[in-house]
Amino acid sequence: MKTISVLLLTMVCLGCGYSSPKAMAPQPGVTPAVAQLVPNTANSGDPQFTLTVNGSNFATNAVINWNGAKQTTTRMTAGQLTATIPATAIATPGMVPVTVTNPGTAGSGGIYGSGGTASETSNAMNFTVN
Repeated sequence: MKTISVLLLTMVCLGCGYSSPKAMAPQPGVTPAVAQLVPNTANSGDPQFTLTVNGSNFATNAVINWNGAKQTTTRMTAGQLTATIPATAIATPGMVPVTVTNPGTAGSGGIYGSGGTASETSNAMNFTVN
C-alpha cells in the first residue's frame, strides 16, 4: 500500500506541470570603446614594448586583446589601459587587430540563479607592424 501511495504521489507531482524557475539570461554589459593606440606602429624585430590603449568605458577588470589573445592588462583609469606586448608578437610585418573586452559579471546566484551581465568587446583598431 505504501508503494502504491508513493507511486501515485510521484505521478501526480510529475503531471502537475511544475518546473523549476529558470535563471535570468545575462543582461548586456557596458561596451568599451577604443579611441587610440600608443604607439600605433612598431618595426618587426623590435623588442617588447608597452602598449597604451586610450578610450572609454573600460571596466576595472578590462582586458586588452592582441590579435584575439588576452594580454595581462593594467587599468590606469576608466579611459586608459596598458599591456606589455612581447617581441614575438611583432616578429612578422602586418596589421594586428587590438580590442578591449569588459568581462561579464556573475549574477547574485542563489538557488534560482540570476542574470549578471554579458562580456562586451570593443570594435577593433589596427596596429601596424612594419
